[in-house]
Amino acid sequence: MHLKKSSRSRQAGFLRLTRKIHRTTGILLFICFFFISATGLLLGWKKHSGGLILPRSYQGSSTNLADWLPVDSLHQNACRFLREKFGADFSTELERIDIRPDKGMVKFVFAANYTGLQLDGATGQLLHLEHRRSDLIENIHDGSILDRYFNTGNGQIKLIYTSVTGIALLLFTGTGFWLWYCPKKLRRTRKQERKLPGHLVDH
Repeated sequence: MHLKKSSRSRQAGFLRLTRKIHRTTGILLFICFFFISATGLLLGWKKHSGGLILPRSYQGSSTNLADWLPVDSLHQNACRFLREKFGADFSTELERIDIRPDKGMVKFVFAANYTGLQLDGATGQLLHLEHRRSDLIENIHDGSILDRYFNTGNGQIKLIYTSVTGIALLLFTGTGFWLWYCPKKLRRTRKQERKLPGHLVDH
């Protein structure tokens, strides 16, 4: 019976340690968990936000690539439209180009202020000037917004942030399961011990 008591004592001690890890993890990373869950929810709804989070794609005049202007000409048009809107000093550093043949449209996404332009691939005319809220939310979600702010080269902050929060979530999940399972296991052990013959029960 001494061995059974020792086993219960170890389980109870491990349960206390698990509860402490679970509570400490939750307290220290509460803000990170809040931002991850909130931005994850928004990203899940981005295509169903009516253009509020993710701008809708506009239709160009031709889906035939043979009718399109060269990408270089389209890029020059995009930069011109951008400077006409925000001024000559506005940065035209390009982040990516999204070509949509099925829409007859090409999208230029610029690094500054999460700005994007949708141009008609055939005429080069401006279809839509957009603010990339979905990109901002995504950068908050994975921590890369800090890399943008501090201008780090290789995404070091994002790597640290995702590693810490990922490990913390694994710990949080594991300790949460144990906090649910361990009391059930202890109660089952006590119940089994009470069924033993009276001379083996510890009084």
